[in-house]
Amino acid sequence: MSLPEHARYTWGGDEFLLVEIAPDMSLEANFVANSIAVGLEERALDGIVDICPANASLLVRFDPDAHPHDALEAAVRELEAEVRKATVQELETRIVEVPVWYDDPFTRETGERFREGFHQRPEGTDLDYSAEVNGLADAAEFIRRHHETPWLVSMVGFVAGLPFLFQLTPRERQLEVPKYLSPRTDTPPLTLGIGGCFTAHYSVRGAGGYQMLGITPTPIFDPEQKLADFADFMVLFRTGDIVKYRPVDEAEYHRIEEEVAAGTYRYRQAPVTFSLAAALADPDGYNRTLLEALDGA
Repeated sequence: MSLPEHARYTWGGDEFLLVEIAPDMSLEANFVANSIAVGLEERALDGIVDICPANASLLVRFDPDAHPHDALEAAVRELEAEVRKATVQELETRIVEVPVWYDDPFTRETGERFREGFHQRPEGTDLDYSAEVNGLADAAEFIRRHHETPWLVSMVGFVAGLPFLFQLTPRERQLEVPKYLSPRTDTPPLTLGIGGCFTAHYSVRGAGGYQMLGITPTPIFDPEQKLADFADFMVLFRTGDIVKYRPVDEAEYHRIEEEVAAGTYRYRQAPVTFSLAAALADPDGYNRTLLEALDGA
C-alpha cells in the first residue's frame, strides 16, 4: 500500500498538533507514526507534554509558551522527511508472549447475555461467528489462525492500558470480523477481542463491542506496579511492541493466576529489531525470525 506523499497537519486548539500519515492503517503508516514519535522523544524538545502515536497518525501535546507552533511543526515535518527518506527503516522493540485461555467460560457467559439485539448471530458464540465470516471451518481453526502469527501493537489508549494490535500477515490472510451491532455494557477484564482487523486486549471490566475470543490470566495495566514487568510504568504495552499469543488450558490459566497473585509472574519477552522492509518482503519468513527470538528468551 502506497502512502500519501506528505502527512496532513492540523491543530487542536492551542496545545495539540495532529499528524495524519494516511487515511487507513497499514504497516507503512504505523511505522512512520512510531518513528516520528521516537524521534521526538530523542530530541527532547522543550514544551512537549505528551506524544501519542496511533494506527496511522500521531498526536503531540505541547506547551505553546515553551515551544512555538511554527517551530514544532517544522521539527515534526523534518522528522517525517527523515523517516520517509531513510534507507534502513527499523525500530528497536521487543516481542512479548501473552497466554490466552481461548473459548473460556467467562466470555462465553457474557456473550450469551448479549445476543438478541446486540449481535449479528443470536445463536452460537462470538468465536463461531468469527470463524464463519472468515470462511473458516470452525472456531478451532479461527483460534489457530489467531495465535500462530505475531501481532503488532499499533496504538495504546481509549481505556487505560488497552492495546490495539495489527496482525503481521499479508492483507489477504488477515482475520477481520465486524464488531457487535450494538456494544455490550459488560466485558470481563483481560478479555481478548477482535473488531475489524484489530485485536483489542481489554485492560479492565467495562463496555465493549469487539467479538470476544478468550481471556488472559495476566494483567496489562497495573496501577500499583506489583509485578516486576511494571516496575517502570503501570502500562505493559507500548506502540511498536510485537505480541505472540499462546493458548493455555484451564489448569495453566489458574496456575498463572496464582503466580500473578504471588507477585512472581514474569512475561516471556525478548528484544528485537523490527525491519519494515523485511516484514513486507517475506512476511512468513520474517515472522519465523521474530518467533525464534522469543524461543531463545
